[in-house]
Amino acid sequence: MSEPSARRFPAPWQAVELEDAFRIEDANGFPVAHVYFADATQQRASSDRMSRSEARRMAVNIAALQELRQALRDQGA
Repeated sequence: MSEPSARRFPAPWQAVELEDAFRIEDANGFPVAHVYFADATQQRASSDRMSRSEARRMAVNIAALQELRQALRDQGA
């Protein structure tokens, strides 16, 4: 199966902090995903949201996926 010439969500991806979420954007600024968080412990418990630091780690890991995928492809994996 051949790889399409144009990427659907071009790298690099970045995590952008919003008021209650991190938005992962592709190189064109298109939103790829959102990771929501809540600062108040009580609000996190009632909404099943992550803390800000947990959400940030998750968003940064998602943003790195495109680069990881390319690195694996380059190694022939």
